[in-house]
Amino acid sequence: MQISSTTIRKSLMASMVAVGLMAGVGCQSDIGGQTLPSAYFLDDDVQYFAEGHEFKLQREADAMEQIRAEQELRQGR
Repeated sequence: MQISSTTIRKSLMASMVAVGLMAGVGCQSDIGGQTLPSAYFLDDDVQYFAEGHEFKLQREADAMEQIRAEQELRQGR
């Protein structure tokens, strides 16, 4: 049984297309409501988080301290 050159070319092209599609799509998956990273997660851009206070409610604490200081000034008069 002989395999023709056109059959070899077609199967080679189909293989190349399949490999190209797999490489372009990546492997990100959603399992149990959890999104798992693709194979390229190490190449992703780093997210920037601005430097700030470690205490998450710093503005609220500052506002409460200011109100407390104002109340002490009023009571001291």
